[in-house]
Amino acid sequence: MQHRVLSAVIFASVFLGSPLMAHAQAADPAVKKSESGICHDKSSSSYAATKKFEAFASIDACTKSGGRLPANAAAPEAIVVKKSDSGICHDKNSPSFEKTQKFTPFKSLDECVKSGGTLPKK
Repeated sequence: MQHRVLSAVIFASVFLGSPLMAHAQAADPAVKKSESGICHDKSSSSYAATKKFEAFASIDACTKSGGRLPANAAAPEAIVVKKSDSGICHDKNSPSFEKTQKFTPFKSLDECVKSGGTLPKK
């Protein structure tokens, strides 16, 4: 009896995939790191074809994990200012710049503030 249960679990894991893997891939992440370590964002021609991947919130997070950009990809534009979801503009001097994961990028603090953002409290 135990042998049948174990066999069924192994069969389900091998042929149906891990439930955790299926759930993780059900959503469309911002960036997919393929099994070969290439980071594909939604603008990549290989994004839709990448089925086995690790999900990331940004290209930056993917490359910091050891991933690399596709050979034909242009280098990402450097983010100078991040406007957080709460509307605070963080430049690279802000202690919260690196911690801010959900943001809108801007080229300058002035552009960020003009868009409705506010400067961090000191």
